[in-house]
Amino acid sequence: MKHWRLEHLPWDRFDPARVDPALVPLVKAAAMVERNGGDYGIYLDRVFADDPDFRAAAALWAEEEVQHGEALGRWASLADPGWDFEAAFARYREGYRIALDATASIRGSRAGELIARCMVETGTSSYYTALAESTDEPLLGRICAQIAADEFRHYKLFYDHLRRYLGRERIGLPRRLRIAAGRIGESEDDELAFAWHCANAPAGEQFDRRRCTAAYMAGAMRCYRFRHVERGMGMIFKAVGLPPRGRISALAARLAWRGLCWRRARLMRRQSLPSLYPAAARV
Repeated sequence: MKHWRLEHLPWDRFDPARVDPALVPLVKAAAMVERNGGDYGIYLDRVFADDPDFRAAAALWAEEEVQHGEALGRWASLADPGWDFEAAFARYREGYRIALDATASIRGSRAGELIARCMVETGTSSYYTALAESTDEPLLGRICAQIAADEFRHYKLFYDHLRRYLGRERIGLPRRLRIAAGRIGESEDDELAFAWHCANAPAGEQFDRRRCTAAYMAGAMRCYRFRHVERGMGMIFKAVGLPPRGRISALAARLAWRGLCWRRARLMRRQSLPSLYPAAARV
């Protein structure tokens, strides 16, 4: 059973005067990816075909992901009444599909698949928390907070099943780290870049992966603060079997934050985007 429904959101609290135009393209792109969650549900159902408990949990997960996309798309249509969510999503579906005929995980094992899913939920829970804290528009703040709460629960869902599978599939730390790093690196693949393109470019415009990736990443990175990175690093460490709190995790979080700040500054200069936070508050 879903923890909330679209009709439960305070749609009457939408305040167009408090919409940040720089956040609207991000929300539009996120709506594409989230609403496409049904395909990932089909993929997981086939990979875990003989595990009814996980299949039931994954079906609910996919249903909630689709609802996230519907909520974000509806908000974006309020923020930009001229935007056609259905047409944009149709273009996205036409140009981006995951392989649905797989019978085994592309990560090499079911435990590996669950590590990868934990990485995704780490990223999305951190991202929607950052978005919720970046906006003054009350409806968007509520939507993103609801989604972030779902994504934290989804992380726990996949982590709990990961622990179960690690009892039967032995995966050492080096392999876990490779799987985690590989999935994190995929955050800049065509899925997000093409979502940005379909959500924000005029119909018929040619897809420029590099330009769309830069535009998306510049907008997304400006929302983050150190606490989002720190919490995410702890979740990553936990999923790969390392202590989520301690010197190594803290050092990794600081290094990741410095890298994010450096890249954010470069991308924002290219995109001519102002910071969401004053310099003294970017921690």
